[in-house]
Amino acid sequence: MTTTDENTVPATEPLAAEQSPRLEWAKHAPEVWKAMLRLDKAATQGLDPKLSELVKIRASQLNHCAFCLDMHTKDALAAGESVERIVQLAAWEESRHFYTEKELAAIELTEAVTVLTGGTSRTESGGGFVPDEVYGKAAAHFGEAELAQLISAIAVINTWNRFGVTCRLTPGHYRPGQYA
Repeated sequence: MTTTDENTVPATEPLAAEQSPRLEWAKHAPEVWKAMLRLDKAATQGLDPKLSELVKIRASQLNHCAFCLDMHTKDALAAGESVERIVQLAAWEESRHFYTEKELAAIELTEAVTVLTGGTSRTESGGGFVPDEVYGKAAAHFGEAELAQLISAIAVINTWNRFGVTCRLTPGHYRPGQYA
């Protein structure tokens, strides 16, 4: 099946077949899905919508969640984010000049919370810890309440990513604001 919509360019050659999801978990666990929607809404309250989407995109890149990448790039574009900043997010360390210091602190915190591996101490990257330096940068740019919301948003998108990757949810069909 060839997938096209208003956001895709028709292929000159047939596209690969679309994979079906392993499990439509929301259908089989509707109360969990509803609770996740409520948790997602609560976690992002008070956060700038563009920043929230950048965080969700970066975590989804790290977790290889195609479904969430599809959703959050579309939501980011709908919120007014630029294509250029979305594209550069995968290489943000080399593209720092596209982002504010506050955004960089949030992106770095997102990576630290998402990838809790490697290192041997609280000050080194990984090791099951968020390094003090990374947390300190975020704390310098966010008040405690906003930082708590940011950490919550990062934790929630990582949970969504686990559902998406485990169940192999199919990207390409989401419309901006579909679950709002």
